[in-house]
Formats: sequence, structure tokens, C-alpha cells
Amino acid sequence: MLVNEKTLWTNNDGFTISTEKSFLDIDVIFNFLSKDSYWVKGITKELVVASIENSILCYGVYDGNPNDGPYKQVGFARVVSDLVRFSWLGDVFILPEYRGRGLSKWLMSVIIEHPKLKGTSFQLATKDAHSLYAQYGFKPLGQIENSNCGNEQKQSYRKRQRHWIEVSVEKGITESKNPYNYYFHIYERK
Repeated sequence: MLVNEKTLWTNNDGFTISTEKSFLDIDVIFNFLSKDSYWVKGITKELVVASIENSILCYGVYDGNPNDGPYKQVGFARVVSDLVRFSWLGDVFILPEYRGRGLSKWLMSVIIEHPKLKGTSFQLATKDAHSLYAQYGFKPLGQIENSNCGNEQKQSYRKRQRHWIEVSVEKGITESKNPYNYYFHIYERK
């Protein structure tokens, strides 16, 4: 945990967001990622645990308040970052039965407003949530306006990203039969 940071947010509908990893329900996260996600379907529980342990910030979304009584985890997101220049947002989800309540928008607001992440170059990959991320300033990598980054650099980045996806498949992070692996769109927020 980062020193002197806010770790809990509540809304008027009885939901809570926390960065306290001890509140996370690993089984909820593992079940969603391994069975319902398109990006890491088939991932092992050990890899889920390792990804959480090695991420600088993990956000749990809860029905209820983990500090005040019964609660149920209904969403998750994690950030990998050096807290200076780069942040990668991944494994973002809200359970289907809790969608349509504004929880993903609230989660994104909390994440991008984190004082330690402000000013970092945020990146993510998505197949289906383009409009959500666009509301928070994310643009497809091909549309990034950066005078210091020419087409050759962007093509090199895309090539490395494709390689990462292929290596991920080889290492068992995703099922090799999953056709969605090659349809991610890389987004960045500056």
C-alpha cells in the first residue's frame, strides 16, 4: 500500500470501492477472469493471485462496506505502474448483475483521480468498452497526438503488443483457441 493515500470511497447507493487488497475476494476475481472474461479465459488461480500481488494498486468494488459489516465483491480493476511515467489498467470488470448502475464509471473516476497516478501515461487494451474509456480521455493508440512519437515508433509499439499477446498465449495466460486475443485495441490517456 502507498503511504498516506485514500483507500476507501463510498457512494449513496451502499457501494464501496477500496484499494485494500485484504478485502479482495480472490474466488470472485478468479471465477470472472477464468470463465467470463474474453481476455484471460482459462487463466489459472495462481496467475490471478500473482497478478494481484504484483500490481501496485488493485480496486475492489463492493456491495456494502468491508469496514462496516457484510459485503460482496461485485467488481475489480488493477493498475501496474511505476507511479511516475507509466500506468497499465487491466482486468476491469463489474459482475453482469451489477451493471447499469454507474459502477464502472465511478470506478474509472476513482482510478484516474488517484494522486499517485495523475500525470502518468495510462494505457489499456479493450475489445468492447471503447465508449466507457473515451469518456475518461482514452484514445486509440493510432490517434494519440504526440509530436515526439512518429509512425515508426507507433508501428514498433503495435508489433511489440502483438508479440506480447502471442507470448501470453504460449505461457498459458489465455487460451490459444480464443479468437478475441488478436482484436484488442490499445488505448492511451495522456
